[in-house]
Amino acid sequence: MGGLACASGGSCGSAAVGEALRAARLPAVPHDALVVLVGQAPLPADEPATPLDAEEREFLGPGPLGVLRPGKSVHLTHACASALFAIAFAREALREGAAPVAVVAGATALNHYEYASMDVVRAVDRAAARPFDKERAGISLGEGGGAVILESAQRARARGLAADLVVAGCGTRVAAAKSVASDETSVADCLREAMSDAGADHLDHVHAHATGTPQGDTAELRAIEAVAAQASLRDVPVSSHKGAIGHLLHISGAVGLAAASQSLRTGIIPPTAGLVTPEATHRVRLPLVSEHASPLTVVAVNSFGFGGNNASVVLRTGASSRP
Repeated sequence: MGGLACASGGSCGSAAVGEALRAARLPAVPHDALVVLVGQAPLPADEPATPLDAEEREFLGPGPLGVLRPGKSVHLTHACASALFAIAFAREALREGAAPVAVVAGATALNHYEYASMDVVRAVDRAAARPFDKERAGISLGEGGGAVILESAQRARARGLAADLVVAGCGTRVAAAKSVASDETSVADCLREAMSDAGADHLDHVHAHATGTPQGDTAELRAIEAVAAQASLRDVPVSSHKGAIGHLLHISGAVGLAAASQSLRTGIIPPTAGLVTPEATHRVRLPLVSEHASPLTVVAVNSFGFGGNNASVVLRTGASSRP
């Protein structure tokens, strides 16, 4: 993994791409890069812009996320799991030799339409989200941008770099029979698939999707507990960033990857903001951390969305012969 960044504020999509390029020590998006844009399906080119469109463009950045001038690009939409689906797609493209480097990028701006769509299904809480808390009542919407740069190990070595983190495994499922997010069976299947793909027999941490909804958080905890029990895992700390910055919808997976990456680099797992009274778990397997520090080598990130979109990614420390 060459570079990763998240940003907020004006032109946050462009800012995130710029930060990721600097982290990857790239002066610009390479001409042979595959660019994967994540988010809602774009409007047709001849569709008239609305004042809201103009406001969002100012927030997200000019052009295709500002600094992106790709030779080839795709647009992926998998609801709130879009970013992790894009990571899996980009990694496969690198493995197959379709591109030597890939840029995954997206951003979300608060707007009336998305807020109303969450409110109508009673997913939004007027108070700040409290993932995993017994008194949680729904999500808080946030806004921001994220970008991840993936590079083949061969290309990184040719540039004199040795990646400290590797996207080791991915699991993606579209469980169309169930429209809700965080279906317990699908969550467990994704996590097992990602671990198997990574060749991982343990996890040092799970950065959960956990948005703060009563149903979703419970289903995810039960799924992680089932996977941990099957693999005879103990003391796998679980946390979520969404109590701190809200739910960034389709780009939220990039924030999860950023948090997990920093945990791998520092050995520190940040607490879940707003968590006061934790939901009951089998704590021998899954402690809901308030603060945790220890060496980490394998971390999983979860993202789930409406429409049955489910994805998990496993990150490892150290270089690898595979992208």
